[in-house]
Amino acid sequence: MPSRLFALMALATACLFTPLPSAHAAGMQPETTVVLVKVAEGEGSIAVRNTDTHPALLHAALQNLPEDPAELLLVTPPLARVEPGKLQTVRFIVQPGEPITTQRMMRATFEGIAPQRPGDQARVAVTVQHNLPVIIHPEGLAPKRDPWALLQWRIVGGQLSAHNPSPYVVRLVSELTLLPGGQGVSLPTTYLLPGQARSVALPAGGTVSAVRFYPASLYGYAVAPFEAPVQQP
Repeated sequence: MPSRLFALMALATACLFTPLPSAHAAGMQPETTVVLVKVAEGEGSIAVRNTDTHPALLHAALQNLPEDPAELLLVTPPLARVEPGKLQTVRFIVQPGEPITTQRMMRATFEGIAPQRPGDQARVAVTVQHNLPVIIHPEGLAPKRDPWALLQWRIVGGQLSAHNPSPYVVRLVSELTLLPGGQGVSLPTTYLLPGQARSVALPAGGTVSAVRFYPASLYGYAVAPFEAPVQQP
């Protein structure tokens, strides 16, 4: 984090926090559940509303996934005062550097820092953090409504493997249902990046011919369960 932002956060903390026992929570609320950044447009944005009855500071930040440490975006403003009931637009700007040829994924956090109310010496501000996925869509890649249909499922060494050969990020509920038996297993993550594979151990006995799972659309909406065939060893 840049030193200037550290200084701003330190100043805000010194002004707004009091080390006393009781607390109240700030009310920053993003207006969507996913941030979509189109490389062709150079940026994406999200509106965040202060739903509380007093002004608060909004702190926005980016987090990399463990599998993808590249710093692809810049968030601005990282810190802003938002009046009660008002919206603050947070922009995510594509940084020059490596070519982006597949969808990429990061996380964005939005945290409200509430001030101490005048005359109240018995409250501590408590932050409420929202953590949302950021999907970066490359220029020239056609949109696809159901990228989860491209996943390849197979049994390898007693494990169920899910491979994403597509250029799209696939997000899904980690709990899977094995068919026809109906046993439940869980993937280690709720996403598969382009080219990524994830595996989960299969229960002993039984036959697995297909898998049922619940995907999420590009904009974060749950869709109908999807069944895919499982390739046998």
